[in-house]
Amino acid sequence: MRTSRDAEFSEYVAARWARLVRAAVLLGCSPHEAEDVAQTALTRCLVKWSKVEGADDRDAYVYRVLVNTFTDSRRRRWTSERPTGEVLEPVARGRDATDEVDARDAIDRALAKLADDQRTAVVLRYYLNQTEAQMAQTLRVAPGTVKSRLSRALKAMAIDPGLADQSSGTPGTSGRGLR
Repeated sequence: MRTSRDAEFSEYVAARWARLVRAAVLLGCSPHEAEDVAQTALTRCLVKWSKVEGADDRDAYVYRVLVNTFTDSRRRRWTSERPTGEVLEPVARGRDATDEVDARDAIDRALAKLADDQRTAVVLRYYLNQTEAQMAQTLRVAPGTVKSRLSRALKAMAIDPGLADQSSGTPGTSGRGLR
């Protein structure tokens, strides 16, 4: 018999799983590694679920755990598995999603060129839609530091040739975000 705690956690996971996995991909994980990072982060949250429930911003708490889990996975990179290939996200049948794949690839490549703290700031702000105050809480830094990281990241992305190609009149790609 499931307790209300288990049911609440299950609902939370069901509502946020895809977003957490995509956030991990945007932080720099392969799709399969992103699932592992998200699962590990959620496992850590389940163990401390009463603390997560009591947090002022539950999502910010979980995102912080996700970022920490990602960082931990990079620290131990030398002992972890090394995938030999990448699996693209599934393409819906009946339509050509080439532009969408190209746009996602350009964003992933541009994010990979950023420093870790800048990439994390961009993902939290523009993919996870956190406010600067939430980001400061999630990252445990001052709001000014958040603004500085975002500013530097956006400057770097603005001059990225791969993203410039995406916005320079390629049909169907203008205005695409990180989603």
